[in-house]
Amino acid sequence: MPAPWKNRRRTALLASAVAAGVMLTALPAAAAPGAGDPYYPDDGNSGYDVTEYDVQVSYDPARPRHLAGDTTVRAVATQDLDRFNLDLEGFQVSSVTVDGRPARAVTREGAHELVVTPARPLAKNASFAVRVRYFGEPVGESWHTLADGGANVTGEPHAATAWYPANDHPSDKATFRLTATVPDGWTVVGNGRPGATTTGRGTTTFRWYEDRPMATYLSTIAIDRFTVRASELSDGTPVIHAYSPGARVDPEAEALLPEVIDVLAAKFGPYPFSSAGAIVINGDDGGGPIALETQSRPTYHGGFFDASMVHENAHQWFGDSVSVSDWRDTCLAECFAQYAVQLWYEEKDGFDLDHGFYRSMVEESTTDPDFWTTKLYDAGRGRELSYALYGKGSMMLHALRRTVGDPAFFGTLKRWQRDHRYGNASWPQFEALAEEVSGKDLTGFFAAWAHGTTAPQKKYLFPGSLGSLAPAAGPAH
Repeated sequence: MPAPWKNRRRTALLASAVAAGVMLTALPAAAAPGAGDPYYPDDGNSGYDVTEYDVQVSYDPARPRHLAGDTTVRAVATQDLDRFNLDLEGFQVSSVTVDGRPARAVTREGAHELVVTPARPLAKNASFAVRVRYFGEPVGESWHTLADGGANVTGEPHAATAWYPANDHPSDKATFRLTATVPDGWTVVGNGRPGATTTGRGTTTFRWYEDRPMATYLSTIAIDRFTVRASELSDGTPVIHAYSPGARVDPEAEALLPEVIDVLAAKFGPYPFSSAGAIVINGDDGGGPIALETQSRPTYHGGFFDASMVHENAHQWFGDSVSVSDWRDTCLAECFAQYAVQLWYEEKDGFDLDHGFYRSMVEESTTDPDFWTTKLYDAGRGRELSYALYGKGSMMLHALRRTVGDPAFFGTLKRWQRDHRYGNASWPQFEALAEEVSGKDLTGFFAAWAHGTTAPQKKYLFPGSLGSLAPAAGPAH
């Protein structure tokens, strides 16, 4: 939707014109340059909903400062549009067409806005395709060069705009098609299932397709001299692992993945994607995350083991299939992925979470005021991936489990996945669902844990069976 101030300004202009006796044609219908995220208001764009990205790139590791791209964005207009924006960092844009017609105008604004004026206005509800051809040096913060000369893309909250034009906000998810051409001897790995691989004139073209909607920051491309190993999950879902030269190839960890996904599926519901696996890179430029839940095929640095595998694959449910509505909601991804590691050890090793996990966390944190200062919901710009979401967040979920009981807790998680599968949801929606499923008033619990900035009161810190862990006095508030 257009920003409210734009509507007010448009109405005021029309009213002034009518008062002056001036006849006006309709004012240009322009989408707002930003999806309205409270933390990153310039990210994404309004006015349209993307249905599919078809990204074609050519890259030669011998020329690390040059990538050629040809991306088609298929979308549906959500309002009448005389112009609209895409997000793209850097690059020279050589041509833009909308439904096969050259754009009437193309301009660059701000850090990453590509403003497109189509030859003909787009009507609300109309499907359209914008094709952008571009070339140059990738400059976005998520583009990383690798030790062997290859490259990969990982980043959060920003990633996509380093290599293709996008509506770069997690609220607009779309299917994703990748076609990448590299010199012979190099391999490209992406999201989803592989397509046909073709060769010619000293190059090889790889194709990948993610058939479920994906937030743009979860899309990836990895280019290296990969060792690729294929297997299957217990239900026959294909698994593809790709290892950079020098990365650790661990058959035991590979063999554990089907069990990890089976355990998570028992807790959360069916695995949401048509492929699985890992991209294991080696020696990037130091700017990338240690691991990232790139959809259907998480990316790891150097190698992976059970805890990292559980965390990133739990994200396939929490963060990937059900994605955040905006960047205030990141507890819906990180809190759950971190608690999934505890659930894994409980299931696999019989680990006592009350004593072995929760009590030790309480003992370490109740005397550390800084541990509690970050809110789990609406943590603040730049803190959306704070450690609090991992430590305090996983504690909150265990306390919630003990508050409502296992049937209601795991029933809530499965219902959450079923209700919002392949879509977006917010933290307030999760609070409401937890209350609905449990039949309990959880207002005080969530106020203390998700919205508070101090250690919760004793009744929320030690609910249910956790009460046996409480000291006589409890926290002094």
